[in-house]
Amino acid sequence: MRRSGLALLVANSLLWLATAQAATRPRYGGTLRVAMGAVPSSLDPADAAQSGSLAGRNLSSLIFDTLVALDERGRPQPALAISWQAEPGNQRWQFKLRRGVTFQDGTPLTADYVAASLRVANPSWKISPAGDAVVTERDSPAPNLPAELALGRNGIAKRGGTQLLGTGPFAIHQQVAGKELTLAAYNDYWGGRPFADSIEIAMGQGFRDQMLSFDLGKADLIEVAPEQAHRAATEGRRVESSPPRELMALVFAREKASPDEGRLRQALGLSIDRGALSNVLLQGGGEPAGGVLPNWMTGYAFLFPTNADVPGARQARGEVRQASPWTLSYDASDPVARVVAERIALNAHDAGLQLQLTNSSTADLRLLRLPIASLDAGVALTALEADLGLPQSKLSGRSPEELYAAESMLLQSQRIISLLHLRTSYGMNATVRNWSEAPDGAWRLGDVWLGAEKP
Repeated sequence: MRRSGLALLVANSLLWLATAQAATRPRYGGTLRVAMGAVPSSLDPADAAQSGSLAGRNLSSLIFDTLVALDERGRPQPALAISWQAEPGNQRWQFKLRRGVTFQDGTPLTADYVAASLRVANPSWKISPAGDAVVTERDSPAPNLPAELALGRNGIAKRGGTQLLGTGPFAIHQQVAGKELTLAAYNDYWGGRPFADSIEIAMGQGFRDQMLSFDLGKADLIEVAPEQAHRAATEGRRVESSPPRELMALVFAREKASPDEGRLRQALGLSIDRGALSNVLLQGGGEPAGGVLPNWMTGYAFLFPTNADVPGARQARGEVRQASPWTLSYDASDPVARVVAERIALNAHDAGLQLQLTNSSTADLRLLRLPIASLDAGVALTALEADLGLPQSKLSGRSPEELYAAESMLLQSQRIISLLHLRTSYGMNATVRNWSEAPDGAWRLGDVWLGAEKP
């Protein structure tokens, strides 16, 4: 009896172990259903209107590969290029291409295709094929060129008529403009076939609609508003949040016209209670920001003050005899932007300034959300300046001292007032396994597999 009981116990244990292993073993197949708020007007990685957005980056990373990737410390790693080398002066670079890579229609990746794609994204660069390599020549030293080529806008695309192909893990299968996008797994992907057979993406859905779809079992992966992430988690939903890597800032439409205007901009910056924006309005969904880049990236962001100084703001305002009202625009489709803009207007009023909220494109200043474009701090800073149409910092290296000086000069120009660094949060059901984001925030849905309902 004892032996038979022991044998039964062993058999049951082995059966349980086999079942548990089967439940956690990655498997192929299934359709991942995703909901998102953005409605990209284009999937072309070189489209300047989309490449800087987080949604554009997420979609681009599924379809297109770049020559270089960045690891979690911002160091360049091989992707479509397996090696690279710069000539003295860092103006001329050569990137050797990986062999055996094909576009999603089976066409081999060649240096001619790569050079043609990069020229679309960078018309001022001189780019030419050279056998199994691509040569890039710049007018000035470009020591950070490998990191620049890791930006989403430099995704390699094959363009022909209305067809847009990449070398990434998923190919465009079907698209209903502004509403739906279906991606199909590319079986011959050089990095290994993705686990999911397809991804169905519903676009243009607000946070509330996304949560409703999620709760009704119609979506597997959704975006969660920063101020709702903590509540959603406490209600039992599975929520994953990133480090703060999206800058929310006020950006003036033009240079200051006089010292008096500079004092008024100073007063506005001092009046804003960033702590209340972060802890009250966003429920911890962001961190107060005095600088442009987050502290986890640079290590020096804490040197830029973030505390409100209402007496100092009133003093700066009192030094100017007359101040005309400013108009402040924000994205009306973004509920977070609306409440932040309203609170900023109240803070400004306490300092004796008037802000009139508007949706006009000709406002005096704009409230913007700007994703950090790269884990390379220098590339991230210059990319942000380029997106805003501001003079670009001249960086010859990557030392914290040089970066701090460049960021300080940008802030001293008084064209931008940093407010918050926001987290991105996603809700996902129990079937979504092996979820992760790339260091720059792009989705790694090629690694996701769909399991049983219970993990």
